[in-house]
Amino acid sequence: MDKHHIARRRLVLGSLALMLSGCTSGDGPPLRYRFAMDPDVDPRYRRREVAYAGSEPPGTIVVDTASRYLYFVEADGQATRYGVGVGEEGLSFKGEATIGHKAEWPSWKPTNDMIQRKPRLAQYADGIPGGPLNPLGAAALYLYQGGQDTLFRLHGTNAPWSIGRAVSNGCIRLTNANIVDLYSRARIGTRVVVI
Repeated sequence: MDKHHIARRRLVLGSLALMLSGCTSGDGPPLRYRFAMDPDVDPRYRRREVAYAGSEPPGTIVVDTASRYLYFVEADGQATRYGVGVGEEGLSFKGEATIGHKAEWPSWKPTNDMIQRKPRLAQYADGIPGGPLNPLGAAALYLYQGGQDTLFRLHGTNAPWSIGRAVSNGCIRLTNANIVDLYSRARIGTRVVVI
C-alpha cells in the first residue's frame, strides 16, 4: 500500500469516528437533531443573552407567559432568554415545579381533558411516537410538583410559527433548536417558576 492510500483510509476512519462521537447520549442535546430544521420565525423571539434583574439563583428557569419568554438564569445578573409559545387562556400552568424527567424525541398522547376540549385529538388517543412529526418536538422537560408529574412540559415543537402565541393546551413550547439548547443546560431537579 502506498502512503496516500493509508492516509486516505485514516482520514475516512477518523471522520467516521468523529461523526459517531456526535451520536452519544447523556444529559446533553438530543440525538440526530438538525438545527437548520426550524429557524426562529419572529426575530423578537430569537435566543439571546440578556440582563436579568430577578431574584432567582443561577440555574433556575423562569417562564413569563405574558411576555412569551423563558429565562434560564445565569450568574452575574445574566440569563439566556428564549421565545416561547404558551397555553391558551385558562390552560396555562402557573406556579413552581421542578424538572422530574427529561426525554429526547418523546412520544405524545393527548390527555382525556385535551380530547374533551378538542375532539379532533381523539385520533391520537393511542399516542404518537417520538420523531419530527410529534408535537413535543426534539425534547421535553417534564414538570413535577411534590414528586408527581403535572402533565405540563417544556418542549420543542413541529410548529415554530406558534412561538410568541397562546395556542397550546397548556405546555410551554420552544423551537426545536431552543429546546435542544435548554435541554443541555437544565438538569433533573432544576427549579421552574411560571408566572
